[in-house]
Amino acid sequence: MVRSDRLVSSPHRAAIEELQGFIRSERDGRQVKKAFAVKLLYQDYGYDAVVDILDVSLGSLSHWRQAYESQGLVGFKPHHKGRKNYLTPDQRETVLHWLQSKDIWTLHELEYHLAETYDVAYESKQSYYDLFDAAGISWEKTSKVNPKADAQAVAAKKADIQHLLARHRQDIEAVILKVLFMDECHLMGGDLEGSVWGKTGQRVEVPIVNELDRQTYYGAVDLLDKQVLLQLQARGNTACTIDYLKFLQSQMPEQRLLILWDGASYHRSHELKDFLPQVNDGLTVDDWRIHCVRFAPNDPTQNPIEDVWLQAKTWLRAQAGWRPTFSGLKTLFELFFTLEIFDSPKIHMYGYFS
Repeated sequence: MVRSDRLVSSPHRAAIEELQGFIRSERDGRQVKKAFAVKLLYQDYGYDAVVDILDVSLGSLSHWRQAYESQGLVGFKPHHKGRKNYLTPDQRETVLHWLQSKDIWTLHELEYHLAETYDVAYESKQSYYDLFDAAGISWEKTSKVNPKADAQAVAAKKADIQHLLARHRQDIEAVILKVLFMDECHLMGGDLEGSVWGKTGQRVEVPIVNELDRQTYYGAVDLLDKQVLLQLQARGNTACTIDYLKFLQSQMPEQRLLILWDGASYHRSHELKDFLPQVNDGLTVDDWRIHCVRFAPNDPTQNPIEDVWLQAKTWLRAQAGWRPTFSGLKTLFELFFTLEIFDSPKIHMYGYFS
């Protein structure tokens, strides 16, 4: 999880928790956006910061806050009895031209645009698909496979890790030993786009974003409680890796840490190899304060936190209609972990622990 001092110390804690629950459950993107804006205000982000994050006006923020404080969650609802479920011929033609204005789309962008611009919300997804089809846009999906992955090496490493965890079962279940699946995630401006709708017959290409629009996150998912400890870092390198390991120690000072991670070069650097003996000085292997074990190379499916990163970015793409700044994109990414709406279906791939 993300440790949020704003949430703990805020005088609006009850309201924040109510808004947080509403954001988790509400399906109307417009109401979610209003609730999220008010929640940020209550967490002392300030009006200017929220304007920058969500790209909304000061007047809207003030109105949404007043509506919530006078009416509660009902204040976020539209002030009419329902949405239209159709577009006029002229509106439909305008939407088709709008869809043809760029090469890639997400379904949520179209849903949000129709609701926000025309107050139209279709009951069936097929109505949205028909619009994509009429605009000459079809579903384009990409996948990546690393040809260097060695299935036998992956299977052997999995067996080694299973044996290691089974040997330490008692300490793991007594929370004396914390097992953490660790990885780095690089958030970029282009991450708002994922599996998309693209013009039929044309290759879908995602442009290289400005390198300034990039944020590295270090994260580790706990084998037992499945919480994620997230920390911002300048980049993925040895210094930041050591800093994150120290952060993990500060969060769990009474436990030994078993870190399972990939073979990135900065996980194998001389500086890291110098750091670990200092932490474990004079201790036997079974008593090491930090014990790092690498997965087999070239296969990210071995690390359960990869699923969490994917879920976070998928959730971001579902908010594509918000069109946040990159600062807002980071806030949304961190919110995903604060809300604890992720799952790690492969967390038990190395064994079950209670």
